[in-house]
Amino acid sequence: MKNVHDIIIRPIITENSMDQLQDKKYTFEVAKSANKVEIKQAIEEIFPGVKVDKVTTMNMLGKVKRMGRSEGRRANWKKAIVKLTESSKTIEFFEGLV
Repeated sequence: MKNVHDIIIRPIITENSMDQLQDKKYTFEVAKSANKVEIKQAIEEIFPGVKVDKVTTMNMLGKVKRMGRSEGRRANWKKAIVKLTESSKTIEFFEGLV
């Protein structure tokens, strides 16, 4: 089994993700090989008292970037939006950011 911190890489903090906090939706960058069940178990283990209702995943394409004449590409990554149940605690990491 994978370590939970290998599955959940980092939280994503953008204007759009901050607007979704009222609906108890939290956005994370996750490992490309992680599935929805692993993401749900990892969130519930990292944040005690949190119950996950639904997980939505998206594969994000890396942007093409240029530096002078040379052109490169950022890495592709996977994003997960986690919706918590109504009776669940909130994730305290995001509370000071709103």
